[in-house]
Amino acid sequence: MPRIPLVDLKAQYSTIKSEIDSAIQRVLDSTSFILGSEVENFERSFAEYIGTKGAVGVASGTAALQLALEAFGIGRGDKVITTAHTFFATAEAIFRTGAEPVFVDIEERSYNIDPNLVEESLKTDRRRDGRIRAVIPVHLYGRPAAMDAIMDIAARYDLRVIEDAAQAHGAEDGNKRCGAIGHLACFSFFPGKNLGAYGDGGAVTGNDDSLLQSIRKLRNHGRAKKYEHEIIGFGERLDALQAAILSAKLPHLENWTEARRSHARLYNRLLSNCDVIIPDEPEESRHVYHLYVIRTRRRDEMLAYLNSVGIGAGIHYPIPLHRQPACLKLGSSEVHLPVTEKIVNEIISLPMYPELTSDRIAYVAKAVEEFIK
Repeated sequence: MPRIPLVDLKAQYSTIKSEIDSAIQRVLDSTSFILGSEVENFERSFAEYIGTKGAVGVASGTAALQLALEAFGIGRGDKVITTAHTFFATAEAIFRTGAEPVFVDIEERSYNIDPNLVEESLKTDRRRDGRIRAVIPVHLYGRPAAMDAIMDIAARYDLRVIEDAAQAHGAEDGNKRCGAIGHLACFSFFPGKNLGAYGDGGAVTGNDDSLLQSIRKLRNHGRAKKYEHEIIGFGERLDALQAAILSAKLPHLENWTEARRSHARLYNRLLSNCDVIIPDEPEESRHVYHLYVIRTRRRDEMLAYLNSVGIGAGIHYPIPLHRQPACLKLGSSEVHLPVTEKIVNEIISLPMYPELTSDRIAYVAKAVEEFIK
C-alpha cells in the first residue's frame, strides 16, 4: 500500500483541475486582484450556502476572528470565554484586541466547550467585576458545539456569541448551519479545510447588516470609499484569486462532505470492536469530519506505529492553549482544565479527505487493530 497522507490536496485538485484552472485564468485576464466582483460573487454564494444575510471575505480565519471581536468593540479590559482545545488562532485573536481569554473546559464526548462550565464562569465573573463580554465556541473537528445552550446563556447574560466555524463548513446543529447561529461566525479557508483556498483566506458571516458593514470597513483600512477612512482598520482583504478558487470549489462542497461522512461511518464500523474511542455524533447534528479523531491511552506509541507503516496520522492538538508558552507568559499557569488535559494525551487524527478510498480506510483500520492487539 502506498503511503496514505493525512490530507491529499493533489487528489482533490485532479478531480476539478479544469474548473480551477479556468477560475485562475479568469482572474489573471481581468488583472483585478484585490476585492472586486470575484470576492463579491463568492460572498453572496457563501452566505446563501450558510444561510445568512451576508458574508465578508477576509485574509484568513484568524483575521475573521479578530475583526469580529473588533466589530463588537471588544478590547482592553474585556474578557472572552473560549476553549483551550483548539488551534492557537482562537486565543490569538482575543489577545490581539487587548482582551483576555477565559479558558473553559470541554465535554469529553464532543471535545467542544461545556455550556455548564460557561455559565459557571459567568457567575464567577459577575461576582467579581463583570468583564466577560463574549464567548467563542469552536465547532472542533467539524462537530457542532452545543449552540442552543450557549445562545440561551448568552441571552441571559447579554453576551455576544462568535462562532469559530473554521473546521465546520456545512456542519449543522438542529435545523441551522454552523455559521448562522451566533451573532457572528468566522470561517477559515486554509488549504486543508473542508472548503480550502490555495493560500490563506477567511470569511465572517452574520445577519446584522451594521456589523457586516463594520467588518467590510475594518478589513479594508477602515474605509467604504477610496481614500476616505472612517475608522482605523486593517489590511485583511480576501484576494480575488482565492475567491475565484473558492467559488469553483463551493458547488462541490456538499458531495465532498457526504464523502467524508461516508468515510467516517466506514471507520466507525471497522473500529467498532477495537479498543479505541471513536467520534461522537448526536442525531440532531451533522458532523462534517474535517478531522477523524480517535482516542487511545497509548497514543504516542500508536502514532509512531502508524507512521512507520506509511499512514500519515497526526495530533490535533497536542498542547492546549492554556499550556502554550505564549499564554503562560500572560498568566494562564493557574488554569486547570482536567478533561482537556486528559484527552490531549489520547487523541490521534487518522487520514480523512473526500478522495480517500475504502481500501485505504480498511488498511488504516487494520493497522490500528494490529497495534492494539
